[in-house]
Amino acid sequence: MIDPMSDWNFMSVIILLGIFALWNLELVATLLNLKAFPEAVPQPLSDLMDAEKLGKARSYLQVNARFGILQSTVSLVVLLIFWAVGGFGWLDQYTRSVSLSPVLAGLLFLTLLILGQSLISLPFSVYDTFVIEQKFGFNRSSVGTFIMDRLKGALLAAVIGLPLAAAILWIFGNVPYAWLWAWAVVTAFQLILTYLAPSLIMPLFNKFTPMPEGDLKNGIEALGESCGFPLTGVFVMDGSKRSSKANAFFTGLGKRKKIALFDTLVEKSSQPEILGVLAHEIGHFRCGHIKQRLVVGILQTAVIFFLLGLATDPDGKFARVLFDAFGVQQISPQVGLVLFSILLEPVSKMLGVLANAWSRRHEFEADAYAAAATGDGTALGEALKKMTADHLSHPSPAPLRVWLDYSHPPLLQRLEALQAGR
Repeated sequence: MIDPMSDWNFMSVIILLGIFALWNLELVATLLNLKAFPEAVPQPLSDLMDAEKLGKARSYLQVNARFGILQSTVSLVVLLIFWAVGGFGWLDQYTRSVSLSPVLAGLLFLTLLILGQSLISLPFSVYDTFVIEQKFGFNRSSVGTFIMDRLKGALLAAVIGLPLAAAILWIFGNVPYAWLWAWAVVTAFQLILTYLAPSLIMPLFNKFTPMPEGDLKNGIEALGESCGFPLTGVFVMDGSKRSSKANAFFTGLGKRKKIALFDTLVEKSSQPEILGVLAHEIGHFRCGHIKQRLVVGILQTAVIFFLLGLATDPDGKFARVLFDAFGVQQISPQVGLVLFSILLEPVSKMLGVLANAWSRRHEFEADAYAAAATGDGTALGEALKKMTADHLSHPSPAPLRVWLDYSHPPLLQRLEALQAGR
């Protein structure tokens, strides 16, 4: 086995610099975001928040910031220790020694890594749900629901993820131009899953009840018809089973479009506010955002698989340097997949910055569409204000935090744009 600590190569240094730069950037963004929290309630929220609730929102931000720093630090330390002791090379040799086929050995390697990562993240998930969210009045998930969610998730990962992973490993081990075929398989799988998820997967976790007849359902159907947005169903989802936070979303492709409203949204919002939120979501479809994101996502996946092909090529110099950096002797698809994901993380973050900027532009466009479709952006603005106040969200986050992570513009910017008619 290669000792990763005894023979540092250029790739090792690049990866370490990228990892530490990303961690420090996140830390700086978190600290600036804390500093940017307002001392007084912003005027647009004055009718929904008082000083006490603003203080609660500040505490919620502070607690989550400390928790996030701790979690990211633990993840970083575990990765560095596992890397330093030659864990990747040891695990690769162990899974090969079980005398399985290359594909089964690869699945075992990936499964053990994912299982280890899940065990490390589990205490953080428990604390986040039953301590932080509970303390601030958001959690409604029982211990039984929490456990069942994770068991169902693990079962789905096994039933869906393992066959897909097996196909990718086999392709990379046996097929010329493997990256191209793997990309085609994954793209087809994602499209099929997106089409079937609303009826096969999502009901495993939540109950979707057809909205009863009445003014709200009639208003939603009339909105869909006026926007040229055919609906196959309007449902209320039991979001309150896990959280008091409200939301709404569309599911399905083509003619299988459905609207799902969290029961908490129905409880807390007026009919004009709900219609404003739904008009915003319809705006994403009518403005072509969904198709644009789908196409860009497919192209991005192609680039990733092309690079993954370089990272798993047994005769390639790039793969050899990458595997040497992590102390792994034999080049293989499963190990290359993991090592490449570590190498790609800082790059993905920077690409995410561009994707988030594009997404924020789409949100402004969808807001403008909603204002035009409903005749006034006031109801949507009121809904956004209410969700910000109820969720204890940061009303004016730091620009660096927005630049790094926000797929939606900050509340005050959205309200300003709605008022200006943009």
